[in-house]
Amino acid sequence: MAAAAIARSGQRMARVAAARRGGPPPGLVGGRAAAAGWSRPEPGGEVQYCAELVRKRDYEGFLCSLLLPVESRTSAFALRAFNVELAQIKDSITQKTTGLMRMQFWRDAVEGIYCDNPPHQPIATELWRAVKRHNLTKMWFMKIIDEREKNLDDRAYRNIQELEKYAENTQSALLYLTLEMLGVRDVHADHAASHIGKAQGIVTCLRATPYHCTRQKVFLPMDVCMLVALDDYLCNVRKVDFNIFHPSLQRKSALLPLHLYIRSWKKIY
Repeated sequence: MAAAAIARSGQRMARVAAARRGGPPPGLVGGRAAAAGWSRPEPGGEVQYCAELVRKRDYEGFLCSLLLPVESRTSAFALRAFNVELAQIKDSITQKTTGLMRMQFWRDAVEGIYCDNPPHQPIATELWRAVKRHNLTKMWFMKIIDEREKNLDDRAYRNIQELEKYAENTQSALLYLTLEMLGVRDVHADHAASHIGKAQGIVTCLRATPYHCTRQKVFLPMDVCMLVALDDYLCNVRKVDFNIFHPSLQRKSALLPLHLYIRSWKKIY
């Protein structure tokens, strides 16, 4: 009896510890694992690695992946983890050369995946398995890498069309791969995915504006921003009785990033 009580206590402690780590409780396999939204990690922990990365860095994508069929869930985590890995390169480097090297690693990794020779990296390993399971199109992976690499220049988009192109080659491309993973190869579904991806890219740009402002960067389309910037300047001119030589007009507006964000959110340009 005492041994059984100790065993039960140990199991409870293990479940609590697993919950704190964000992983599935011990013994939660089969149907119960599927109901909880977790797949049992394969040897080596690659699935768990991808799932944890997505949970921490793309929580909305993590939740959406849990709604997919169990047989597709591990592949979805791999795709999302790949996207997260590329997206965070820009913010984790101080020199563009470093970013280019990391992008090249993933370009070579994709080439290796399609030659059945993936590098010994957990995301790459899971991507290789996903490609083998679902016959995913190599072109979409390369488009994501190429577009993320162009974005290392850290410059604002000149217009809304540039932002849409970036979103198409990143977010929409990821959705195309997701559709292929689910066995959906339909021109109408692709058309919907294109628009959804562009919308997601624009929303992501808007949501990231406060963070970018802390780095003294604005990535909203320049053509949209210049309308707002001119309005801000004209308001300041009016405040000084249209004296264009007033010293206050030569200072940068500390509130301009906030005005840009509010105007964009309200769609008032």
